[in-house]
Amino acid sequence: MTLQEFKEYVKTGRALSSEDIHRFMDEMSDAARRVTFRLNAAYHGPDEVRALLSELFGYEVPRSLRVLPPFYTDFGRNITVGEHVFINACCHFQDHGGVTLGDGCQIGHNVVFATLNHGLLPDDRQHTYPAPIVLGKNVWVGSNATILPDVTIGDNAVVAAGAVVTKDVAANTVVGGVPAKPIKEIPA
Repeated sequence: MTLQEFKEYVKTGRALSSEDIHRFMDEMSDAARRVTFRLNAAYHGPDEVRALLSELFGYEVPRSLRVLPPFYTDFGRNITVGEHVFINACCHFQDHGGVTLGDGCQIGHNVVFATLNHGLLPDDRQHTYPAPIVLGKNVWVGSNATILPDVTIGDNAVVAAGAVVTKDVAANTVVGGVPAKPIKEIPA
């Protein structure tokens, strides 16, 4: 299986259940861990961090990207970041289903992006199902928030610290709580 074939397959939302898919995911996880262990094991200046993230993501990340390690991912090749994105320390990207951060996004400490979910029924629980997470422009995600699969967060939205986002968030909206609910509108 190639990376492109995997990315096309995950767009279907079908179970990641074949032997080929599991083998590919294991290989990609090993490759991601090799890079993240180097990234997280010592101090690196901003240019070195971006170089390691470019290796991890599989493309040249923008020079305006700022990431404070440690940074964790179990796949790495399905993360897309825009210009002027900031990711604070200890964030976890489970990016098999795809994570997109639009221009100007600000991600707080310990934020989790989870793009896989297990089947609900006991007979299906061993299977995982992918779905993307997409953040629009200028989204601010507070510390310790969790964003679940198949969530889109609109431009200029704010996710309060500790929130668990299970549903789409409208643009210019502040959400908080577990599960996250709208708190107020942000004047345009």
